[in-house]
Amino acid sequence: MREHLFFRDGAAVSDSPVTLADLIAGSNAPAVQIAPGDDARALIPHLDQLTLIDISFPTFRDGRGYSAARILREAGYAGELRASGDVLVDQLVYMRRCGFDSFVPDAPISAAATATALGHFDAVYQRAADGRVPVWKLRHG
Repeated sequence: MREHLFFRDGAAVSDSPVTLADLIAGSNAPAVQIAPGDDARALIPHLDQLTLIDISFPTFRDGRGYSAARILREAGYAGELRASGDVLVDQLVYMRRCGFDSFVPDAPISAAATATALGHFDAVYQRAADGRVPVWKLRHG
């Protein structure tokens, strides 16, 4: 997983994602969008062709995208994993821990708010896709 975090103002034409159904039907597109309810595991045979997976969050209350991100990172996906839609500043730290490295929120999030949110927790308590060492492991080896 890449170590950087960035926001996008919108997808460029060259990385416009196809649907999961189109990819499975034979598209050789390098970008795909996962909608809520899509099974991210269906992408596993295609991970080597993908450079972008965009996971849609139509509402901040829909957490299925977190699971999809973790499944894809644990399956070895190393490309750009983008959260798009109703992405809120207080979700960024958790999305990052699940493996997201880019965001296209419906409402703009300032750089200062992002830095504050991502710097709020200096320790983590469980393993996640971001590879940070949990505090219990640091204390007890």
